[in-house]
Amino acid sequence: MTDTLIDRQDLAFQLYEVLDTASLVTRERFKEHSRESYDGVLDTAECLARDKFANHNRAADRDEPTLIDNEISLLPEVKEAVDAYAQAGFLAGGFDYQLGGMQLPESVMAACNGLFTAANPATAGYPLLTAAAANLIRAFGNAQQREVYLPHLLSGRFAGTMAMTEPHAGSSLADIRTSATPADDGSYLIKGAKIYISGGEQSLTDNIIHLVLARIKGAPAGVKGLSLFIVPKFLVTPQGEPQTRNGVALAGLIRKLGYRGTTSTALSFGDQQPCLGFLVGEPQQGLSYMFQMMNEARLGVGLGAAAIGYRGYMHSLDYARGRVQGRTAANRDPASPQIPIIEHTDVRRMLLAQKAYSEGALALCLYGARLMDDQRTHPDSGQRQEAGRLLDLLTPIIKAWPSQYGPKANDLAIQVYGGAGYTREYPVEQCWRDNRLNAIHEGTNGIQALDLLGRKIWQDQSHGLQLLMQAMQNDLEAARPGRCQQWALSLSETLQQAVKVTQTLGQTLARGDSEAALANASCYLHMFGHIVVAWMWLRQANAAVRGLAALSAGQERNFYQGKLQAAQYFFHWELPRVAQDLVLLRNQDDTCLNMAPDWF
Repeated sequence: MTDTLIDRQDLAFQLYEVLDTASLVTRERFKEHSRESYDGVLDTAECLARDKFANHNRAADRDEPTLIDNEISLLPEVKEAVDAYAQAGFLAGGFDYQLGGMQLPESVMAACNGLFTAANPATAGYPLLTAAAANLIRAFGNAQQREVYLPHLLSGRFAGTMAMTEPHAGSSLADIRTSATPADDGSYLIKGAKIYISGGEQSLTDNIIHLVLARIKGAPAGVKGLSLFIVPKFLVTPQGEPQTRNGVALAGLIRKLGYRGTTSTALSFGDQQPCLGFLVGEPQQGLSYMFQMMNEARLGVGLGAAAIGYRGYMHSLDYARGRVQGRTAANRDPASPQIPIIEHTDVRRMLLAQKAYSEGALALCLYGARLMDDQRTHPDSGQRQEAGRLLDLLTPIIKAWPSQYGPKANDLAIQVYGGAGYTREYPVEQCWRDNRLNAIHEGTNGIQALDLLGRKIWQDQSHGLQLLMQAMQNDLEAARPGRCQQWALSLSETLQQAVKVTQTLGQTLARGDSEAALANASCYLHMFGHIVVAWMWLRQANAAVRGLAALSAGQERNFYQGKLQAAQYFFHWELPRVAQDLVLLRNQDDTCLNMAPDWF
């Protein structure tokens, strides 16, 4: 069984040859860093992921968290891993030096967190949620809240959660019922229930800081009336020391198909005793604040889906190289030796599809992380704004495409193993179960489709879409001479058709017929995602061509040749699949829209 989490040569290729991450050291924020320091951080992450996270991935799946005497029981290795992650500086890795951080680029942090998630998605979930909660408080909390909570969150002493979903509402945040009643001391009394709260209760940290969406008494209905509150498990002193228990209680543990090592909880607020919450920012601005954490989480979901898909690919590739079975189709001699199954063309097909999905998804997620770096640190203010607009447009794709195709890669990994893949004796069935969650949480992929077609495409007069097409054009032009030319032509033609379909759908929306325009939003998401990932593969192919040209005689060429063959697979096998989406969208097919509920 391989211990490769994500191929380090691929990570280096993505970071340095495709994204030119090394050039970030010229920016003020990263001037203390170098490529050597980035590689050192990645080395540390890989060692820690193997030694402290991968070592209990299977055990945490088998021995789920349990409730014993009103306390959550977790494997001791989970706490060891979470503590080691914090002590190594990864919790605060992207934060300012004065907060104890390392001021690492988001693209480097994403690569590190990909390694941790590939090793053990369930345990990695705890610190990733905490870092996102800390980032929200840093951005929108007042000076006192930042002083009280940030040091403890970034040291790993406290954990953070995101508490939005309610039993009756699901993803319909407009229907949230959790209430907040002002108290005399400036705090609020929180009353309500939340469900599917990852890490909502655990035995890893001294305190848990819940970020809770609630409606202040008298606030308007809908999402515009929501406010955001810090609700600690233990109320704290002005220095942040935990003291009395707050009125947030565990109502139940939820048993899941995968991600079993991360507690999924139902929480009650204010049922057994008063529950105090502390307003973040301004009243009725809660959802806009929470969107920072949600979007950060959505990018993390995409990265997690890519990493788990990649891990399954590494397992099945290793298995296919070592498992001998059968002979080539041309060999009819039963006395001849059996061959490794990687020699069978159909097995190579399944491996090549996994490579295309997982490496394409990883490229997409790292590109999103690089956009975050540019949004925050590019020396030109106009470039910062444009990076932000492009990231906003691509966030639904970064969340949804890997979470659709990561599990497809894991499904193929099971098939490569054959009967062994369907058993718990081998690791790929857990990869599939863990990955299946990613299409659901932080907004289902159907919600991402509605967000993309119903809102993101049209923002700022479609400026984000224009920026995307400009960015694509640069790579299309770079691909024109040489091996990548035909792929560039295919992508350009598909893109032109997609633009025409988008204009047609925009006209339908402008007429006020949103039901017809959005009826096939999932087709639009798939089409858009496949086009973007084809672009990611064109970028990688262009870099591979440059890499091959730079090699001297006798140097290893297999890595770059593999990249080009995977790009060919995506352009020959995957990009043509959007043709059906284009037909359905062009015709504004009404099959699903006009299916009456009573006809089922």
